[in-house]
Amino acid sequence: MGMVTLQQLKSHLWDCAEILRGSAVDRTDWKAYILPLLFFKRICDVWDEETTEAERLFGDEDPVEFPEVHRFVLPGGCHWRDVRETPANIGTALSRAMREIERANPDTLYRVFGAANWGNREMLTDGILKDLIEGLSGVALGNEAVSSDILGDAYEYLIGKFADIAKRKKAGPHE
Repeated sequence: MGMVTLQQLKSHLWDCAEILRGSAVDRTDWKAYILPLLFFKRICDVWDEETTEAERLFGDEDPVEFPEVHRFVLPGGCHWRDVRETPANIGTALSRAMREIERANPDTLYRVFGAANWGNREMLTDGILKDLIEGLSGVALGNEAVSSDILGDAYEYLIGKFADIAKRKKAGPHE
């Protein structure tokens, strides 16, 4: 897959913003939805890398038997893939996965996913959630693909972009 550049990551994140434009989520709240998805995908991609590495090291042994190869605990059924394969009520599945991951990693991931209301179907239809998840499924976010610096920069970029949008919105139509 190769390395993901900051530019590529920014463009994926901006695509997410464009998808949310079609939802009832207020612009000022977009980052509260996009950033947790980014973290969630990152955690799962890193977990997959660690699993692949464990398989390389331990051969046929089941890497699940070696929890120490993982930086975070990823409870069964809580992987990005599981949510991606959920046919309906995606918000509920997403919410559940995030809560379970936080609960399984109380010291490291306490409340890392924030308090976005994923289950509110009036705000976030299954269609919009599917689009968001598909959009981010196309970008590798593991350590081999993205340095934490680039993630940090992308994060800053989003915060900055959304701050601008919020400012413009408050300023009203006179600009």
